[in-house]
Amino acid sequence: MTEFDPEKFEEKYVYYFEELEAAYSSAYQQLHGQYDSTVLRAIDRQILSESEPFYEGDGEFRIELPENPRERVGAVADHAQFEPVLETFVDRIEAELRQRFDFDDTA
Repeated sequence: MTEFDPEKFEEKYVYYFEELEAAYSSAYQQLHGQYDSTVLRAIDRQILSESEPFYEGDGEFRIELPENPRERVGAVADHAQFEPVLETFVDRIEAELRQRFDFDDTA
């Protein structure tokens, strides 16, 4: 586990880039095969690649999505799995961050 410093997380891409990349990748791999790959890939590449993770305190992280996420994926936004995949993907990333920084053993 990586030792976490909330102040360093303000410059997360300098201090924690590898951990962030690993959390996003792990979340993707966990969902791969469970959902339509077109939806999963579009969310990963068009929405989550532009998202911003924040440390909220008390071991909690929040993923802020870019503006107009539905518009970023075009017709994929009309797919029945769009909302569930997006919500689950964000939840998995937040759980992965908690686990990687040793805040949570259940992720």
